[in-house]
Amino acid sequence: MGRITVSISVNADIDKVWNCWTKPEHITNWNFASDDWCCPSAKNTLLPKGKFSWRMEAKDGSMGFDFEGTYVEIITHKRIAYQMLDGRKVDIEFNQSGNEVEVSETFDAEGTNSDELQRSGWQAILVNFKKYVESI
Repeated sequence: MGRITVSISVNADIDKVWNCWTKPEHITNWNFASDDWCCPSAKNTLLPKGKFSWRMEAKDGSMGFDFEGTYVEIITHKRIAYQMLDGRKVDIEFNQSGNEVEVSETFDAEGTNSDELQRSGWQAILVNFKKYVESI
């Protein structure tokens, strides 16, 4: 299985971007790929070996799942690395340039859905993240 990278530039300072990415009260506002989904709860222990669990559900109640994993590395305002329950790894980089922050996520492809479908889903979540951060 290969690795897939998605990224987006957010017009905000690194403190705001980092807080919106890591704090449960913010995560629930952006962590879904489309308007017919939501993230009703988020738990996040942002420490190496800390765990996270983000609930993702269709708004009509037809389906949902817990997105869970364990943090491997955290460098405040720079990098987050975690491992999902199925063993796949995710690396997130935060790079401030002027008044923008580039958020880049690289993740192990899962082999069930096409790479393109996975890329578009993860990219849609980043687009939601950007919209949320820039709106508050």
